[in-house]
Amino acid sequence: MRISRLTPWAAGLAAVALVAVPAAASAGQQETAAAPRTPGAAPAAYDTYYAPAEGKTGAALKAALHDIVKTQSKVSYDGVWNALKATDQDPANPNNVILLYSGRSQSKSSNGGGANDWNREHVWAKSHGDFGTATGPGTDLHHLRPEDVTVNSTRGNKDFDKGGSPVSEAPGSLTDADSFEPRDAVKGDVARMLLYMAVRYDGGDGFADLELNDKVNNGSAPLFGRISLLKQWNQMDPPDAFEQRRNQVIFDTYQHNRNPFIDHPEWVDAIW
Repeated sequence: MRISRLTPWAAGLAAVALVAVPAAASAGQQETAAAPRTPGAAPAAYDTYYAPAEGKTGAALKAALHDIVKTQSKVSYDGVWNALKATDQDPANPNNVILLYSGRSQSKSSNGGGANDWNREHVWAKSHGDFGTATGPGTDLHHLRPEDVTVNSTRGNKDFDKGGSPVSEAPGSLTDADSFEPRDAVKGDVARMLLYMAVRYDGGDGFADLELNDKVNNGSAPLFGRISLLKQWNQMDPPDAFEQRRNQVIFDTYQHNRNPFIDHPEWVDAIW
């Protein structure tokens, strides 16, 4: 059962006992509300990890989180294939992955470039900042997800907004000439991935300073929109067990850094 829209943080956030995320969790297919947690309370195991950010707001919080998450191991673009097979594994079928916008469970082995294959979707489109598939933002697992090749092409490099026409093979998703709206079950996931990217990549590492704005048609600028809508999506679709497990697998096995907005979604409004 999905938590109702605009549920207050104290009543709506899923518990973040990430070390033991239930195996029965799913990617927005069949979710169970976990026990609420107090806003601002990190899992005890990560108090030390987030200690430099505690008590901060605004630009100071954003800077502190950047300093925390920039320490990471990096994955090659070829290595992303196998990583996604682990991070996005269907909890109901270990031979499959869940596709982000489509919500479809599909064989891990069907990755590739064919029309019905799945490939590597850059949620922060790689043309927004022109980072391509370079190791760094181009291979950061916190915003790379498996998606149907055709749906991935339809999304292209569009900003996120509301409205449009239904997307074939992605029930509940909509698109128009300059924007894409994902299905309700992953709206918060999309928001938190973009918010992570805006914190992680600040102009260092030889890459562009990625920032959020309230526009569409951002083209090749290192900008993504709409921030006002992303903030709404973060609240209406709190982190679920699939998203929490994904964050943990990336931390434990691959990059050894976390998406702080999955652990602390209330920090979104504290910054933006």
